[in-house]
Amino acid sequence: MSEHVYKSLELTGSSKSSSDDAIRRAIERASETVRNIKWFHVQDVRGHVEDGKIAHWQVTIKIGFTLE
Repeated sequence: MSEHVYKSLELTGSSKSSSDDAIRRAIERASETVRNIKWFHVQDVRGHVEDGKIAHWQVTIKIGFTLE
């Protein structure tokens, strides 16, 4: 296993359906422009409530990617 140096970015994904979907959306969108994403870490989970029901999930994550 080679030794790596990682850089991290903070992202916030949102979804109407679930916190997992919010995470997936953030990672998939970031992977369009960031190469070598290797890990993520959930920093914060919050949401928006309308009429007593969850309207949106918002999840802030850190992603780590290797430098070339």
